[in-house]
Amino acid sequence: MLQHDRTREYLIALFLFGVLLLVPPFLLVFNRPERVLGLPLLYLYLFAAWTWLIVLGAVIARRIDRDGAGVTDSRSSALDATSSAGEGAHDA
Repeated sequence: MLQHDRTREYLIALFLFGVLLLVPPFLLVFNRPERVLGLPLLYLYLFAAWTWLIVLGAVIARRIDRDGAGVTDSRSSALDATSSAGEGAHDA
């Protein structure tokens, strides 16, 4: 249960981090005529920020999937045990 609360906090932090990275006052810092590898600095920043948000989102999603898999396995084994007990009662 505590793990899900942490995951929720990570998702909220990721959202706030994304908002911070993409607010116009922060974007103005990178809106310069300079070029890096032939790309304007602003475009390079936007693609880098977007990539990092996707990577962090994938890390959090993998964590959710891993936590959810443990819950599903324990539920399915409990259901299997219940259905096995129920089948024996119907045979008698």
